[in-house]
Amino acid sequence: MGWFDFDWVDAFSDRAFGGNGCAVVHEGARLTQQVCMAYVRETSLVECTFTGPSEVADIRVRYFLASREIPFAGHPTIATVAAMRSRGMISGDSLTLETGAGLVSIRLQDEQIEMTQVAPQFGAHVPAELVAKAISLPQEAIISPPQMVSTGLPFCITVLRDHTALRAAQLVEGPLRKVAETAGYSGSDMAEPFLVTLQGATDEGDTFARLLMAPPSPPEDPFTGSATGAMAAYLWKHGLMKKESFIAEQGHDMGRPGKATVTRVGPPDAMTGIKVSGQGHILMRGQVDLPEAPIK
Repeated sequence: MGWFDFDWVDAFSDRAFGGNGCAVVHEGARLTQQVCMAYVRETSLVECTFTGPSEVADIRVRYFLASREIPFAGHPTIATVAAMRSRGMISGDSLTLETGAGLVSIRLQDEQIEMTQVAPQFGAHVPAELVAKAISLPQEAIISPPQMVSTGLPFCITVLRDHTALRAAQLVEGPLRKVAETAGYSGSDMAEPFLVTLQGATDEGDTFARLLMAPPSPPEDPFTGSATGAMAAYLWKHGLMKKESFIAEQGHDMGRPGKATVTRVGPPDAMTGIKVSGQGHILMRGQVDLPEAPIK
């Protein structure tokens, strides 16, 4: 067993209980996958990060759900950098993270933390009829062809007609598995639809989104930074967003309002990256005693 410092951060928010929570375990990257996943389950959070030294970047970051390790995630990246900055571990206004999805560049400006997600990859189109069944909505509620898009982690980007449809959506696991299979993935949590409308939750926002999640994750994610980058890439590629930079909102109906500024790098038909920026609020910090050997 060993004691590790941790910070619990509300990412994409400037206040307590907003945005999306993430626990950052400093120097925990050496822990086993089994221990890291058990820690996520213990916190009841969607994701946690575990940091460590890197030979190719300023720091290595590992990302975990309750069920598996993933290559990258947006709100945990904001949380990790906010935690490091609060502890005086960052000098200067930029740094680079080593992630499973590659190197991620970070820029700090005032209270904003800006991450440059990797160039978007546009994958399979998924039939709107199939996605509609997976989210318990009529097919006509979907106004653009759903498509798998990744800026580090894949999501089925699904544009809905209005807030009424967005709020009515409910996840159905059986059809969700078929969405995953159609998209070429083996697990339903690899193809969860990221639902977005082209109207903000507030007057400030340009988009309002939800991510419904399959067990063992919580049923809904308050704010999803990686999906926000993928969603923005989809909107630009398909001509649904004219602005080069816009405000994305999520979590307001959960009582955890979050927002990010999303900026395109490169032209819509040849994007080289997606910048997603937001703030992080340190909610609590302390130490946790975790086993450094596999759990028996």
